[in-house]
Amino acid sequence: MVGRKRLYFMLPDVSSARSTLDELLLARIEIRHIHFWGAEGKLPADMPEANVFHKTDLANGAEVGLLAGGMIGLVLGMWLVYFPPDWVHLNWLALVGLTLAGAVLGSWMSGMAAAAIPNSRLKAFHAGIEEGKVLLLVDVPFKQVPAIEELIEKRHPEAAFSGVEKHIPMFP
Repeated sequence: MVGRKRLYFMLPDVSSARSTLDELLLARIEIRHIHFWGAEGKLPADMPEANVFHKTDLANGAEVGLLAGGMIGLVLGMWLVYFPPDWVHLNWLALVGLTLAGAVLGSWMSGMAAAAIPNSRLKAFHAGIEEGKVLLLVDVPFKQVPAIEELIEKRHPEAAFSGVEKHIPMFP
């Protein structure tokens, strides 16, 4: 697996996004690594649209829930192992089981709640998207980052470079 960085560009409209997509494909960036986020219903069906993992805090919420649920399960498991009810005898397997159950349940509950919240990492772009601009999210191999930045800057001066995300979440 090749290490990648996610680049963000704010494009003024759909036609600029379309021509940028063509340029990226010609530069041998796979379409599965290119995503556009525009106002609801603005993007044509044949353009790769950002998914729920890009648009919401689902991945972040699931990570937080995994940690919190695991910790709660661990504490509950320790309490039950050290102070068991009189009618049951628990061993360390109960501790492991409750920790895993807490992690899974916490991840699921927190992820579902976070799926209703807009992506906080991309908060700076929400106003532009509502105005009709299009956000380009492109995952580029480390070695190609300068070349892709230069390509878009040269061929699409209307595109505003909006930053780099060094850590790309696993899901999107």
